[in-house]
Amino acid sequence: MLAAVGAASLDALIEETVPQDIRQREALDLGAALSERDALQKLRSIAENNKVLISMIGQGYYGAITPNVIARNILENPAWYTAYTPYQSEISQGRLEALLNFQTMIADLTGLEIANASLLDEATAAAEAMAMARRVARSQAQAFFVDRDCLPQTIAVVRTRAEPLGWRVIVGDPLTELEPNAVFGALLQYPGCSGDIRDFGPVIAALHSAGAVAVMAADPLALTLITAPGELGADIAVGSTQRFGVPMGYGGPHAAYIATRSAHQRSLPGRLVGVSVDSRGRPAYRLALQTREQHIRREKATSNICTAQVLLAVMASMYAVYHGPEGLKKIARRVHHSAVVLAGGLKALGWTVTPQHFFDTITVDVGDQQAQILQRAVEHGINLRRIVTAQGKRCIGMSCDETTTPVVIEAVWRSFGNVTERPAAADISYATLAKQSSDALPAALQRQSAFLTHPVFHRHRSETEMLRYMRRLADRDLALDRSMIPLGSCTMKLNATAEMIPLSWPEIADLHPFAPADQAKGYAEMIADLSAKLCAITGFDAVSLQPNSGAQGEYAGLLAIRAWHRSKGQEHRNVCLIPSSAHGTNPASAHMAGMEVMVVSCNMRGDVDLVDLRAKAEKHAEDLAVLMITYPSTHGVFEPQIRAICDIVHRCGGQVYLDGANLNAQVGLARPGDYGADVSHINLHKTFCIPHGGGGPGVGPIGVKAHLAPFLPGYADPQGNAVGMGPVAAAPFGSASILSISWMYIVLMGGHGLTAATAAAILNANYIAARLQPHYPLLFTGASGRVAHECILDTRPLKEAAGVSVEDIAKRLIDYGFHAPTMSFPVAGTLMVEPTESESKLELDRFCDAMIAIRNEIRAIEDGKMPRENNLLRNAPHTVLDLAQERWDRPYSRVQACFPVATLAVDKYWCPVNRIDNVYGDRNLFCSCPPLADLQQAAE
Repeated sequence: MLAAVGAASLDALIEETVPQDIRQREALDLGAALSERDALQKLRSIAENNKVLISMIGQGYYGAITPNVIARNILENPAWYTAYTPYQSEISQGRLEALLNFQTMIADLTGLEIANASLLDEATAAAEAMAMARRVARSQAQAFFVDRDCLPQTIAVVRTRAEPLGWRVIVGDPLTELEPNAVFGALLQYPGCSGDIRDFGPVIAALHSAGAVAVMAADPLALTLITAPGELGADIAVGSTQRFGVPMGYGGPHAAYIATRSAHQRSLPGRLVGVSVDSRGRPAYRLALQTREQHIRREKATSNICTAQVLLAVMASMYAVYHGPEGLKKIARRVHHSAVVLAGGLKALGWTVTPQHFFDTITVDVGDQQAQILQRAVEHGINLRRIVTAQGKRCIGMSCDETTTPVVIEAVWRSFGNVTERPAAADISYATLAKQSSDALPAALQRQSAFLTHPVFHRHRSETEMLRYMRRLADRDLALDRSMIPLGSCTMKLNATAEMIPLSWPEIADLHPFAPADQAKGYAEMIADLSAKLCAITGFDAVSLQPNSGAQGEYAGLLAIRAWHRSKGQEHRNVCLIPSSAHGTNPASAHMAGMEVMVVSCNMRGDVDLVDLRAKAEKHAEDLAVLMITYPSTHGVFEPQIRAICDIVHRCGGQVYLDGANLNAQVGLARPGDYGADVSHINLHKTFCIPHGGGGPGVGPIGVKAHLAPFLPGYADPQGNAVGMGPVAAAPFGSASILSISWMYIVLMGGHGLTAATAAAILNANYIAARLQPHYPLLFTGASGRVAHECILDTRPLKEAAGVSVEDIAKRLIDYGFHAPTMSFPVAGTLMVEPTESESKLELDRFCDAMIAIRNEIRAIEDGKMPRENNLLRNAPHTVLDLAQERWDRPYSRVQACFPVATLAVDKYWCPVNRIDNVYGDRNLFCSCPPLADLQQAAE
C-alpha cells in the first residue's frame, strides 16, 4: 500500500499529510491496551458498583421487557446495528419497512395523519414541536405555554431551546392559567407527570380560536386505553417509545416520536419514510421530502436534527408488531390494574392518594415522612420518586410498568406502613384488593377508536413468524456486516463484538437516569474515566457527555459560547462565520442558537480563503461570536493554516468551534484543544465506534477549554432542574448506556493503538485515492498532494461525456455489492470516499476494482459502444427480476448486469427493488404502511 501511494513509510506519509505545526509530538498516554477478556472483566467490575433496583420513579422512564427474539435479532444483531442512514433506499428496504411500521404505529396511536421516523428523546421532541408550532401558528405571539405537569426534564429542555430564539416560556396549569391569545402554542402532558389524566379538548379548542397550536406529550402505552390526542384536537403529539421493549439504559438511547396533521407535514422535523415505486412500478420505500434536510437547507433548515433513533425505533416497532393491538392493550390493562391496586392499598393504609383519574402513576402526600419512606423502599429493593412541590409539599410519586408484580406492590405498602392504628400493612392482601379494584380511567376519555389495523401488526404472533419476519427484512439491507460502507465524513468502522456485549448487562441496561447517585457509582466511574480519556485525546479541559447526537453537540457547543459571551456583557455577539466546506448541520445549529450565519469562501485547493475570513472577521469584530470549522475539512484535507484561522477569529473577539465529525483523522496525531479550538463535539458514534444503527443511536459530547466549562449543559438534581446554561437532552448523561461502547474501544486500543488506527485510516484513504485517481480525478488534495482520511472523486465530467450522473454510479455499485460513497456532499456531483482503518486491503481492492470496472463501463458509453440512455448504469440496480424476465431487450447481457465480477456468482447481495422514483414519492406522499392490496399486486 505504501508503494502504491509513493511513501517510504507510514510515518513519512503522516509527516506529509498532517501539518507540522499542529502535530502532537508526545505519545498519547492512555495506559496499556487490554485484551478483550481483560477489558470486559474490568468493565464488569466497574458496572457491579451500580445497584439495579426495581424502578418506580417513572418521569418518562419505565421498566420494560424486551422480547428475547427482538433482543437477539435486532439489538444484538450486526445486520441491524451496523447499517447506515438509508440514503441509498434500494439497499435499505428492510429498515425502511421497520421504520414505516414505527410511523404507522405512532400515527395510529396518536390519531394523527403523519409521524416521522423518530427523534432523539421526548424532551427534544417537545422542543422541536415548540419550534414547529411557531412556524405553523397563525398567532403572532412570542410566548409558549408549558403544562406544569409536564416531565421536569422536558420543561428544562424547552426552556433551553426557547431562550436563544427570544421566546418566553410560561409554565402553569393549562386548565386555569392559560391565556390562549398570549401564546403561539401550548404543550400539554397526557397523562401528566403526577399521573393525572385531564380532558384537554376545551383547552385545545380555545388555543385554536386564538390561532395557536396545541401540542400533547403522550405516553403511547396509555394511548391504547385513552382517547388519542388527534381525537381531542391536538395539532402535534410527542412522546417516547422507551417502554415499548427498550431498556432504560440510565437515560438512553430511546426513540422519541413526533406526529402531526397532514397540513403540517412539510414542517415536520427529522426524517420521514415514504412509499414510492421503483422502475417496475412496484411499491418501494424511501426517505421522503429530502429537500427538508438540514444539509440541503443549511441556515434555512427548520431544525438541525436529522438524526432518527433508528435502531431503537425498530425495536419499538417490532414490539408492537409482536404484541399487536390486543397484546398492547393487555399489557396496558395489566399496568393500569397494578396502579389501581397499589393506590387502593395505600388508601386502605390511610394515605391520601391523587389523582382521581390515572393510568400508571399516582402521587402520595407524605409530609415529613418522605425520607423514611423512600429509605424503607430502597431497603425493599425499590426506588420511588421524591417530589417537592413549588409550595413546599413533600410527596412521593410512583409508576407501575409491565415489570410490576404483586410482590413489588406489597413491598411498597410495607414501605409506607399505616397512618392510623389499623389496618396494618400486613393485613392488606393483594389478591383481595385486586378483586375489589375498579378502573381509574376517566369514562369520557376511554379510547373507542381502533389502532394498528394493518396486517403487519397481526401476522407475527409466534416467535417463529417473528424471527422469520425480522430475518427477511435484514436480508433486504446492505450493512457493514456484508461489505465496507465507504461513506465520507461518516466513519463507518468496525463495531467490535466485545464492545457491544455490555449493553445487555442489567447493570448497564436497567438503571433509571434519575436513580439515586449512590446506586450509579459504576456509571459515575466509567463516565469520569471516559471523560478524562476524551480530554487527553482532544486537548480540552472538560467534557459534557449529555448531547445525544452530533447535531445536539454542535448546538450545545454554540450555546456554551453564547453563554460565555453573555457572561462578559457581550450579548450582542451573534455573528457566526462558517466556511463553505463546513459540515452540513453547522448553519442550522447556528440558526437555532440565535446566530446570524455568514459564509466564508474556500479557495481552489478547498482551503478556507484567509483573505475572505480576515475581511469578514474584522468587519464584524464587534459582533463576532464564533467560527465553525470542520477539521480536517469535508474536502478531505488538513488545512495548513488552521492555527492562523484560529488566531484571526480570536483577535476579533470570537471563539472557534471545531466540528469533530472528522476526528478519526486526528486521534493521537493532533489535538484540537492545542491548536486553537475552544470547543468541539466528539462524534462517539463515528470515531469511537458506537455503531450507526441505521441512522441512530449516536452520542455527540462536547469538549471545551477551561473558560467554557462553567457553561456546559447539565441538571442540578434528579427532579430535572437545570444548572448552567440548561440541558439539551432529557437525561443527565444523554444516551448513557452506549458510552460503554466507546469506553471499551479506548481501553482495548490504548494510546498506541488509537494512534496506529488514525495512521491506518489516512493510509487507506490515500491508497484508494492513488488507485482511483487515474480513473476519477481527485477534487482536492493537501499541499503535498495527500488527502486526509477521505477523498472526493470528481465525477461531474462524466455527466457531459456519457450522460452518467453521480447517482447512476451509486446505483451501479449496488450491483457489485457495495454501498455508495457519500453523494454530492460537500460538492454536488461528486463522490466522497472514506475507507476507515478497519477495512482490509482485500476489501479496499475489491471496492477499487468495482469503481474501475464501472469507469470502464462508462468509457464504453463515451466510445459509443453503449447507448447513453439504455446502459448498465442508467438501469442500475439490477434485481433478480431482471435476471428472470423472459424478454431481454437491453444492449448488454444479464450476466454483465447481475454478475459484473465472477465472485458474485457464489456470494451475491440481491437488491430487493429496482431504482426508486424519488419524484413520484414526493408528489404522492404516503408515510404509513401501504394497503395490503398494493403489496399483493406487486407480488403478482
